Amino acid sequence: MLENLRVLLLQKLVLLPYQEVRLDLSTDESKEIIDAAERYYNNKLLIICSSSSTDETEDISSLPKYGVIGKIKTKIELPNGNYRVVVYGLNRVEVKEYRNTDNILDCTVKRLYIQGKITDEEKAMVRSLKNLISEYMESNPDVSNAVTNTIANITDLDMLTDVIANFLPIDNSKKREYMNEFDYITRANNLIKDINIELEVINIENKVDDEIRENLSKQERDYILRQKISKLNQELGISIDKQSEVALISEQIESLDLSEKTRNKLLNEVRRYSYTSENNPDSNVIRSYLDTVLSLPWNKYSKDEMDLKKVKKNLDKCHFGYEEVKTRILEFIAVKKNTKDLNSPILCLVGPPGTGKTTFAIGLAQVLNREFIKIGLGGLSDSSELIGHRRTYLGASPGKIMQGLTKCGTANPVILFDEVDKIVKDYHGDPSAILLDILDATLNKEFVDNYIEEPFDLSKILFVLTANDIKDIPDTLKDRLEIIEINSYTEAEKVNIAKKYILPNISEEYNIPKVKINDEVLTFIVHNYTKEPGVRELERILRKVCRNIILNDDYKVLNIETVYQILGTNIYNKKLNKNHHIGDTYSLGVTPNGGVIVPFEAILTHSDKNIKVIGNVSDSVKETSIVAYNYILANAKKFGIDTKVINNNSIVINALNYHIKKDGTSGGIAITTAILSLLLGKEIPSNVCFSGEISLHGDIYQIGGIKEKLIGAYNSGYKEVYLPQDNEGDVNMVPEEITSKLNIKYISNYEELFNDLFKKNK
Repeated sequence: MLENLRVLLLQKLVLLPYQEVRLDLSTDESKEIIDAAERYYNNKLLIICSSSSTDETEDISSLPKYGVIGKIKTKIELPNGNYRVVVYGLNRVEVKEYRNTDNILDCTVKRLYIQGKITDEEKAMVRSLKNLISEYMESNPDVSNAVTNTIANITDLDMLTDVIANFLPIDNSKKREYMNEFDYITRANNLIKDINIELEVINIENKVDDEIRENLSKQERDYILRQKISKLNQELGISIDKQSEVALISEQIESLDLSEKTRNKLLNEVRRYSYTSENNPDSNVIRSYLDTVLSLPWNKYSKDEMDLKKVKKNLDKCHFGYEEVKTRILEFIAVKKNTKDLNSPILCLVGPPGTGKTTFAIGLAQVLNREFIKIGLGGLSDSSELIGHRRTYLGASPGKIMQGLTKCGTANPVILFDEVDKIVKDYHGDPSAILLDILDATLNKEFVDNYIEEPFDLSKILFVLTANDIKDIPDTLKDRLEIIEINSYTEAEKVNIAKKYILPNISEEYNIPKVKINDEVLTFIVHNYTKEPGVRELERILRKVCRNIILNDDYKVLNIETVYQILGTNIYNKKLNKNHHIGDTYSLGVTPNGGVIVPFEAILTHSDKNIKVIGNVSDSVKETSIVAYNYILANAKKFGIDTKVINNNSIVINALNYHIKKDGTSGGIAITTAILSLLLGKEIPSNVCFSGEISLHGDIYQIGGIKEKLIGAYNSGYKEVYLPQDNEGDVNMVPEEITSKLNIKYISNYEELFNDLFKKNK
């Protein structure tokens, strides 16, 4: 009897008679087939299994000649529009003809088997199959016994073979053979053979397990079981890729330039991985570890640029100034030409923000032909961020050093540790202590990350650290660093940077003709619209000027009037304080943002003699004030001071600029001068400033930060500066454009200043 049906082609699923399967259908063609089967074919359709392993549509001539009629039991339309269909296999049929209409297959089929009288041979086979299934279930406790109830009342051999074939754990290719076999006697014989093979395998396994269980460790048992399973899976046609994967990983490890100890450790990890079940969480942990270790650049180095002239030219091209740093880099390259085993220097650039420390490190990597890694240390408190987590922790990973080396692919990059003075030490650990192992040239050849667990050579890495305040760098760490101070830029330097670097970069970025701004206008902008040690604010202002030029399509040479129109009234008033009084003096100070002026003001109050200092000052400033007060008290007669004034009054000193924390002893000269100005009624000129430490005997001691302080005095419009005699050598390192505009006077004892400032104009 012939029957017309729609055809549903499945690639990865075989439907046998008496089997129920659930299908999720998403294509329009498959959903149309289901709808047509419901409307026109009494919920029936032909299910065929493609011989292709891909999802590509096969040609009609290559479609199988046999299939199974399936009946739709339920159909649910899901919210996403897909169909979820449950289909029950009815019986095998032979396909007489396939027809393809608009990518919709239909066919004409003929049923070949009709139940006849059951013979004695069939009864014997039915009994044999049922007994074998019972024995198989007893031997294999992992198999569900639900099939027992299903086959208990089946007497039809054709039906029994299909039910058992559905139950056995066989692959699709084997199922396809059973589906295409119409002779149920042959199917029964094949089933008896396959079940007996499975029983024999189980018996062999049980026997082997009993013999070796007590003599093997868990790891060895797992290994042997893996080997047995591998062989059995090969017999059953199941593909196993893990062993080839293990072989590939072992080959990669052997190809790496590793020490013998490290290589053996990794090979042991590979063996552990091969023993571990894929269902065991440790399998993924070990695999991730091996992937991480193999991705590290073991002894892989980029070739440095060794041409000194080319390096010098490119360093000057990418960054202004930094002569001491550039010289140190050139020294390193020159020495490296003579020796291959040379550790890279560990540079620490200390200076105000905006002076280009980070951009210099980026440019240095490009000039030397090295990769670049930046690791921000600001606010970092967890040392594991640098040294990694141990593999015993969930979600463990290597530290930022190893992660960076993996990304860049070389073992000699330039690594920038940014903001090293802002490391936080708390209960998470002390990252600065970890940095000791990373930066110390005697230790970093054998650096061990907690996750990697094997030594890695960091000695060829060029480390560059940046900081704003040298006082905040831990002392133990400071001892490992070559500290190079980066000073604030002068106005002339800012003008030079604007002409040679900032404006060309802006023109290139904005794709406009090179903007022409002469030195006079640039100096005007720097002097009136910036008050920073670096050039970030200057760059923002020049970008605003360039955007205005683009907006108005006016590329003429700028003048001061045009700048006024674009930027408005000048922001910073650089004139000295007009409200100047007796007892007012000005001290030079240094902050992480460069040189500053710290005004001191002193007044008398009616109370017992003492001195009080206010204005966000540290204990060192208060102690310096006590030293100055007692020095004046001891020399009151020499200075011509009425002791009654001192004995009947208190002196209150206020340090202005409350947003700045006043620390250190360099304000000693200014505080002493403020007290004498108050007691003698002598006003100090407002264009004079001071810096120096004073002792109880009036001796003046050397102080630091001379360049920053003189730049601060110059930028603030001061003309005369008193400094310790011992700092004369430091002044020689300050650009002449600064020192030539200042009248610098050196003193070794305060009496020299007193005679010059108080007696000279008495």
